[in-house]
Amino acid sequence: MTSGYTKAILALGSNLGERNDTLSTAVAALVDPPEVRLLGVSPVVQTKAVGGPEGQPDFLNMIMAIETTLSPLELLKHCHEVEQQHHRTREVRWGPRTLDVDIIVFGDTVSDDPILTIPHPRAAERAFVLYPWSLLEPHAQLNGQSVADLAAVAADMPDIRRFDGYGDVAGVPATGAVE
Repeated sequence: MTSGYTKAILALGSNLGERNDTLSTAVAALVDPPEVRLLGVSPVVQTKAVGGPEGQPDFLNMIMAIETTLSPLELLKHCHEVEQQHHRTREVRWGPRTLDVDIIVFGDTVSDDPILTIPHPRAAERAFVLYPWSLLEPHAQLNGQSVADLAAVAADMPDIRRFDGYGDVAGVPATGAVE
């Protein structure tokens, strides 16, 4: 990590519109300012919606690792601006959306601030976050536990499929094993 920069993990998801294009343009927008540098992106996975209204379209999800000189709240503001550029609306909690960007971890920061809780309060139980993160960083830890191990036991792991970028999905081992 570069001096003065803090590493953060962001989770991106989309289940409306041109989902794959949305994720691609969102990554570019998130790292556009000089205060944010891209360290890596995970493969894209297709998932069923977790929580929220029934009958939603499937999500495409991915993880990106960045380093930034922004504070956690400044990064949150930037993430919300990128969501708005992609026509994100907040009508129904966990409802369908063009783009969702969540800060999963921000360095070693632990915060229970109602505006931004870090680490993300539900990340440890969501395979749609954990599995792509484990593909990007096989030895990653969340709350002192292996991200890959957490993914393997997450309730939504059986519904995760690798997305090839052309609209097709490939099966993922239900064990959550990293390929």
